[in-house]
Amino acid sequence: MIEFKHLKTLSTLNKAGSLVEAAKQLHLTQSALSHQLKELEQRLDCSLFIRKSRPIRFTIAGLRILELAEQVLPQVRQAERDLSRFSSGDAGRLHMAIECHSCFQWLMPAIDKFRDSWPEVELDFSSGFSFLPLPALKRGNLDLVVTSDPQSIEGICYIPLFSYQSMLALSRHHPLASKTFIDAEDLQEETLITYPVEKERLDVFNGFLMPEGVMPAKIRQVEMTLMMLQLVASGRGVAALPNWALFEYLQKDYVVARRLGKEGVWKTLYAAVREDQKSLAFIEDFIGTAVESCFSNLNGIKTAVPLSSKISLKDS
Repeated sequence: MIEFKHLKTLSTLNKAGSLVEAAKQLHLTQSALSHQLKELEQRLDCSLFIRKSRPIRFTIAGLRILELAEQVLPQVRQAERDLSRFSSGDAGRLHMAIECHSCFQWLMPAIDKFRDSWPEVELDFSSGFSFLPLPALKRGNLDLVVTSDPQSIEGICYIPLFSYQSMLALSRHHPLASKTFIDAEDLQEETLITYPVEKERLDVFNGFLMPEGVMPAKIRQVEMTLMMLQLVASGRGVAALPNWALFEYLQKDYVVARRLGKEGVWKTLYAAVREDQKSLAFIEDFIGTAVESCFSNLNGIKTAVPLSSKISLKDS
């Protein structure tokens, strides 16, 4: 009566919080997803969730199936890992780098979970701030790079992890806090606090300021997110950060955040791998684990659309 796809669907719906987002993650139309859920409810002769609730609220019956999904889905995933080992070998190397300071929040749990599942894979990790990781990936010095700045490099493919919105963090007493969104010109007289990365690799510059020909009055570089927000809260400057990295500080009313521009600045985070390695079982599993970790731990992110070969990487 209850099929595996139903467990996966309800688990995804629970994490996504809405039918629209769940349909995207499951690569279904919203109509197809609604039909699948209605069919299951007819089979069981009971409702599984409360319609038009946001985020989704489950009935007692729905919660019971979710409980089953939490038990079964991890076991199926582990079995799939084991079968991959049997068919393709279990040894390998996964040396990775990231171009995102705030990514540690979700990447570390993903790495820990992956290490437990693939103890025989040689795992190493470094930040990509002191060197150019994508050329290193091309040379074979790295096996995976987490980046929001895909470049057209022969032999390298980009697998989307999630999309996020870059927001401007402000002191609660900052004059710009009264605005609903920030114009590029608003930052001409501001001190912009950033990570110690080249301007061209920062979302606030390449996706907001540079296209408008605007530069802030000063740039102050800081290593740690917490230190950046302490400076912002005390009125020492403003900082552009991913919406999910700001979530806990906004919940505590530590700072306020405003979108960049009327439409906002949305970026996508990718896992870059070499074409000849993207089908390796342990690399596929790491990317799947990373996406799962992202949607389990981060607030405000969305399912990303894969890069199209017809679209320039610079426009994606």
